[in-house]
Amino acid sequence: MSEHSLSRAAVKIERMFDAPVELVWQMWTDPEHLTAWYGPDGATVTVAKMDVRVGGTRLIAMDVQTPNGPMRMWLTGEYRDVVEHRRLVYTDARADEHGNVLTPDELGIPDHPTITEVAVEFEEHGNRTRMIMTHTGVPADSPGAAAWNMAFDKLGGHIAAGNKI
Repeated sequence: MSEHSLSRAAVKIERMFDAPVELVWQMWTDPEHLTAWYGPDGATVTVAKMDVRVGGTRLIAMDVQTPNGPMRMWLTGEYRDVVEHRRLVYTDARADEHGNVLTPDELGIPDHPTITEVAVEFEEHGNRTRMIMTHTGVPADSPGAAAWNMAFDKLGGHIAAGNKI
């Protein structure tokens, strides 16, 4: 798959959460909350540095188990659009611990784009929130889609456990 066709591929997931939009927003923008749910089952976020403003950066470290043993994955990006309680858009790229973007060739995954984009829309529905996440650059049938679904299951559990702003 070419970089061009990957750039048009996207995972789009919609979820409804039994929580006000302010709380679901906080789950995405507060490092303490993000570390509780972000990533697939078995992953642990150990670092979450987030400057949530247009032009601000993010650096996430996620420890995951692989068939070859434990691995730390670093993700970095820049916030492109931030509309409180409505929309959050950021780039996402694999990186080193300093936030330097690594190329797919350096990572041994040549059929993957260097930088992808995550857009999250938040819609208030009374005391509930409809969240629509679109991760452009990741095919809908990829392991990335499964990882997002696992993460959103964890997010729902984190909210249901009574975590507050």
